[in-house]
Amino acid sequence: MSGTRGAEEFVERQVAELADALDGPARVKSRLLREAREGLSETLAAHRAAGLPLERAARRAVAEFGSPAELAPAYQRELTVAQARHTARALLLVAPFLLACWYLVGGAATGGGVARLGAISLAGAAGVVALLAGGTLAATGALSRWLPTPRRLPGTVAWAGTTVSVAMAVATLTLALAALVAANWPLLALAGGLTALSHATVAGSARACRRCARLTVPAG
Repeated sequence: MSGTRGAEEFVERQVAELADALDGPARVKSRLLREAREGLSETLAAHRAAGLPLERAARRAVAEFGSPAELAPAYQRELTVAQARHTARALLLVAPFLLACWYLVGGAATGGGVARLGAISLAGAAGVVALLAGGTLAATGALSRWLPTPRRLPGTVAWAGTTVSVAMAVATLTLALAALVAANWPLLALAGGLTALSHATVAGSARACRRCARLTVPAG
């Protein structure tokens, strides 16, 4: 390789290898790859300006800036935290829908002891989800300036999201079947619709969070 084009091709190959090793929110990943591209390009250009041939300058640049294998763990940790925050926001968003859904279920029930107990229990679950999501956003946001993000937090958020997602899928099916035979089916149908919407909001984000958590190498 030689000249400016050779340098650009070298940098792009390094960035492409780094991109293949990472998983996480597209916007954050794009920013990290842009920073890597700029940093490696500047390091390589500095060695070229010092008079080194391209091959030697490239080796020096990688040694100083880091190879894709060396950069990937730190970049993936940042992506995993970003995905955990994304999943936490999704959980926080659906908590009011869960409360509304089970309020409707309680209102639709006749002879209602079991249904009302279920409504209260699921309202409590929505509260737990909201607390976990709020704690995650705090721990990965303002508090992260003073305290390290707990290593297991992204995995905890991922599996909490997965559990909530599965529960909502089951609830959606149950409510749809109940609406077929209930006299007050509009309330049950509305509750089922809210639950399905909540499931769609959380499921994909929780799945992505699990992938990110599996790729993350603990710091230090």
